[in-house]
Amino acid sequence: MDLLRSLPLGLYLEKPITWLHHLDPRVKLAWLMSFLFAPILANPYFRVALVVLLILMTLTAAIPWRVWKQQMGWLLMLAALVLVLTAIAPDGLNVGSQPRLPATNLELPQPTSYQYILLKLELGSMKLLITRKSLDLAINVSTLLFTLIYSTNLFLLTTAPEEITDGIESFMRPLRRFNVPVTEIILTLTLSLRFIPLVLEEVQNLSRSIWTRAIDWKKLGIRRSSQVWLMVAERLLENLLLRAEQIASAMNVRGFTTPNTHRVQWHELRLRAGDFVALGVLVLLWGARVFFGTEA
Repeated sequence: MDLLRSLPLGLYLEKPITWLHHLDPRVKLAWLMSFLFAPILANPYFRVALVVLLILMTLTAAIPWRVWKQQMGWLLMLAALVLVLTAIAPDGLNVGSQPRLPATNLELPQPTSYQYILLKLELGSMKLLITRKSLDLAINVSTLLFTLIYSTNLFLLTTAPEEITDGIESFMRPLRRFNVPVTEIILTLTLSLRFIPLVLEEVQNLSRSIWTRAIDWKKLGIRRSSQVWLMVAERLLENLLLRAEQIASAMNVRGFTTPNTHRVQWHELRLRAGDFVALGVLVLLWGARVFFGTEA
């Protein structure tokens, strides 16, 4: 399972158990949806506040540095790179103006300290210009990129797959009145999440079997190389279908005929004191979003 452990995103951290692990999955889903929708039409100050809040949650949860470095180091560098490149890029505002008064040698003082151009440097033939519009756009893009990816990763990092499906099922229960097969959908989602490690394991085994044979791809050429990879893909599909058949046979042997009659409760969903505190903070967050974070 080296391939699964080397993935930069989407891993579940079993140990150490942080305070984020103890929160109810429904509360964490509400927080995740808030991080995904709150930046929409928000001003740059509120977007930066969301980034700071995510970093503070990570630090207070005492997530190990090795996990932080492996999974989020590249994201911080990517967000910083997007911030710099977008800030120095042209803002697209090209409006010509004509003075209403005749040109004179008098320099009148400006009534306010407002300046549209924040930074202007000339390095030889290269001009570096940062305006208010380009800076706002850079902050919006970089913070949105960081918030969307990191909030999702933090949720997956501290929430087991079974907890995710239990939380989604709890929110989908009202759909049963409309004859929506909620239990079947959640069971399929749970099996799919459990099937992902098996897929990665099969890919890893086939990749190792190819590299151990020391195939000279240059001598094979494009045509024979494509034939080899088609054979590998066919073998991968056969192995996955065999694994799926084994799982189905195991469920039939254990009597899992219908999900409604054979319910498996993975976790007990119960709101505790910490969950109510998290919900209270979430209400304050949306209050700040409505009254202070709306973009003018």
